Amino acid sequence: MSTERDAAAGSPTQRPLSIAIAALGGQGGGVLADWIVAVAERCGWLVQSTSVPGVAQRTGTTVYYLEMCPKSTGPGKEPIFALMPVPGDVDVVIGSELMEAGRAVVRGFVTPDRTTLVASTHRVYGITEKSALGDGIAETNAVLAALRSEARRLVCFDMEAACAQTGSLISSVLFGALAASGALPFARDAYEQAIRAGAIAVTENLAGFAAGFELALKSAPVTGVIPPGPAPKSDVGRRLDTQVRMTFPAHLHGIVVEAIRRLMDYQDGAYAESYLRCLSEVLRWDAEAGGMARGFALTAAVARHLALWMSYEDTIRVADLKTRRSRFERFRNEVGAAPGQIVQVSEYMHPRFQELCDTLPAPIGRRLTSSRGAARLLAPLFRRGRHINTSKLAGFTALYLLAALRRWRRGTLRYQVEQMRIDDWLARIRMSAADYDLAVEIAQCQRLIKGYSDTHERGLSRFAAIMRFIDQAQDGPEIAARVRRLRSAALADEDGHELESALRELAA
Repeated sequence: MSTERDAAAGSPTQRPLSIAIAALGGQGGGVLADWIVAVAERCGWLVQSTSVPGVAQRTGTTVYYLEMCPKSTGPGKEPIFALMPVPGDVDVVIGSELMEAGRAVVRGFVTPDRTTLVASTHRVYGITEKSALGDGIAETNAVLAALRSEARRLVCFDMEAACAQTGSLISSVLFGALAASGALPFARDAYEQAIRAGAIAVTENLAGFAAGFELALKSAPVTGVIPPGPAPKSDVGRRLDTQVRMTFPAHLHGIVVEAIRRLMDYQDGAYAESYLRCLSEVLRWDAEAGGMARGFALTAAVARHLALWMSYEDTIRVADLKTRRSRFERFRNEVGAAPGQIVQVSEYMHPRFQELCDTLPAPIGRRLTSSRGAARLLAPLFRRGRHINTSKLAGFTALYLLAALRRWRRGTLRYQVEQMRIDDWLARIRMSAADYDLAVEIAQCQRLIKGYSDTHERGLSRFAAIMRFIDQAQDGPEIAARVRRLRSAALADEDGHELESALRELAA
């Protein structure tokens, strides 16, 4: 159907996104449709909404149908919207009750290759179930099995219970679950503004929206997505949190804000802002590559792994973590120390000569790294690890002063090297965006790079080996699966034998 509509428009217009809502009378299906329309219009999209009412209250389902797409410029770009859902051509189906979702499956609105299904598991029994002489209640497990097998992505939980806890309408819980499903590209702030503008039990419905949002994220609609944590307390944190709410799809809010919190703890607010600018560019690539149909899985993967890479473990970070009050308090709790009892803490550190060079200002560190004489003179001093007693003044002060170098981290050699590596990694993802699965796998390969010293070097060498494999391999539908296999092999053992074996096998 979408091909015919594009042809009728006279140009290759973007296919409209379609949403079908199946609700019983009195469940707020019309309010939910109005909220979705308000969100789309607030974000500058074109949207059309129609409805076909049921036969009577509680005996028939009202189907609300919406189609929307971003506004396009130029002649011949106007979309042609349909008035009713067509089997096999619906992107999102929302069922206010379990059997309504089941009926949508029977009618062909839910398809494994396209449809995100958002539904409540609670039951409102139909006339035939109530009037049966025996037990006429439909088998719930059979319906759930059908939903899981027929939907591309299923977000399903007891939304009636969430309504009881928040005093809201079920439509607000469905609205929150829709926002968390990743099926729509809109920011969370747009959803909440739609509820406020509707002026219907605003406080209760915002609470219902939040409950539906968090419960939906627990069903993990997109890999790597996490529920939102507590609101940031600093002025910079609150400002960046607001920026995330207004920019990124709602279901990514939790992971992006957690990344910001991590990077502010690692460096500062400016560093977190640079992360947001970079991730906004990734979101643009993702949208261009059709990421909306995949819940923006690429952006979710990069959001997590970019934050991990930007907070790499250098000697400054290690010293910072080892001198925190929370670390000493954890040790005291673990050993059950009484108040006033002294607990000795001996930290093991093994920085190599390269870590020394990495921590120095880039020009000095680069010169030492390239100097054979300096390596012969200084490298033997760093061949063995050291135990530092941080319970004593000398040991604690040494690490504390090393951690204080954080403010000068951007001038170190390690910072410049890691930024070059990150830029190369992002460039690879960008060039691979045409093969969406491969781009996600390249983003996931950052998992190999962790720790510091020898651990970091091992992970980096395995990451480089997989990138060389991608460069040498021929493009094809199986390349993403091969990269996934290599990444699993690289994580399988410390010595790297599994990765070497997998590389030889794939090369053959």
